[in-house]
Amino acid sequence: MIFSPQSKVWIYQSNRQFTATEAKEIKQKLDVFMEQWTAHGHQLKAKALMPHNFFIVLIVDQGTAMATGCSIDSSVRVIKEIETTYNVDLFDRFNIAYKLDDQIHMVTKEDFETLVSIKKIGPDTIVFNNLVQTLEEFEQKWEVPFANSWHNLVFAEQLNA
Repeated sequence: MIFSPQSKVWIYQSNRQFTATEAKEIKQKLDVFMEQWTAHGHQLKAKALMPHNFFIVLIVDQGTAMATGCSIDSSVRVIKEIETTYNVDLFDRFNIAYKLDDQIHMVTKEDFETLVSIKKIGPDTIVFNNLVQTLEEFEQKWEVPFANSWHNLVFAEQLNA
């Protein structure tokens, strides 16, 4: 299935990496949900991704049908079921993910700030911009160097200290 670059994207970041078995089970659950996901009786053109087994990405091409409040609520219920089943937190926006030596690391905002101040995280460190809204942004601006991210705006003072 081809999705419009303007497709809506929701990113849920886990507080830990899913095991291969967990990721397979979750992906199956999400695929079933995607096939049945509707808005006001209209089938949504949707898919789910699990990049790095750390993130759940829901994508809806709103060219065929728009995601509505009720349909979005149903997706949130599925995400909350995953949280409960796998004992993870997918809604903590204060955890920050970054990539170091091709491994994903998850830390609190405070720990991230410390890592920036002691130069363990620098301008070229890859960070994850979970604020992207569209598929195009996801593909181009999700994994970005710290220097090109919103993180730089928030933590620049520590980087330059």
